[in-house]
Amino acid sequence: MPKTIIDHAFILAAGKGTRLRPYTDNCPKPLVPAGGQPIINHVLDRLEDAGIGHVTVNLHYMADMLEAHLKRRGHPKLTFSRESELLETGGGVKKALNTMGGGPFFVVSGDSFWIDRPGRKALDRMAAAWDPEKMDLLLMMQPLSKMILTEGRGDYDVLPDGRAVRSKSKSGACMWTSVRLCTPALFDDTPDDHFSFLELMDRAESRGRLYGLIHDGDWHHISTPVDLDRVNEHLKKEKKESPRSHEAREENTKKFSS
Repeated sequence: MPKTIIDHAFILAAGKGTRLRPYTDNCPKPLVPAGGQPIINHVLDRLEDAGIGHVTVNLHYMADMLEAHLKRRGHPKLTFSRESELLETGGGVKKALNTMGGGPFFVVSGDSFWIDRPGRKALDRMAAAWDPEKMDLLLMMQPLSKMILTEGRGDYDVLPDGRAVRSKSKSGACMWTSVRLCTPALFDDTPDDHFSFLELMDRAESRGRLYGLIHDGDWHHISTPVDLDRVNEHLKKEKKESPRSHEAREENTKKFSS
């Protein structure tokens, strides 16, 4: 099956990020630095690397500050969707659905922080795996076994055929990363105001059209100040390593995983 061409994405950036206080007392969560730059910069870099040309960002908390920062960026082309009141994760996307080009599109949280393995870019892998004949929604999943720096929750299991099953007891093998690929039809017959994206995930699962793709790399669940501090400390240590020691570590990883 040829790779699906995806040219649009939506970034959820309207929330208040209350669990990350005091970092978010005077700064929207997507602008909090991780690895030396605002988290949302990492998101936009990954989208641009995947060839995404059009990105819509929703705004609410400290909207002027976030918009001013993003307007300094030349690519991808940005559209802003302001919310006078928070519409939640589902309602926020639906409000700006007309900016998504009519085809499948990515939805990513503005605080998503992931690192791809060389040659294994998550968004490219998701586009390649997308099958409109059987999918309404494809979620990027992170195995709990690979979550060392930040606390994971067992949100889902991924079945051998790729379908995702939510674990209401949080005892699944994977945490979903808030990186997703979906079809506009997923929003048919949904409210025109606030609702959670989780409702769409459950709906797709009930129809057998919810799938998961295991991420081949690192993903960090940055929710609290402790999470952020651990991630930043880890990234500082990695940056100090010489290229040779980094290559040696990669070689050892391949050796023990083969």
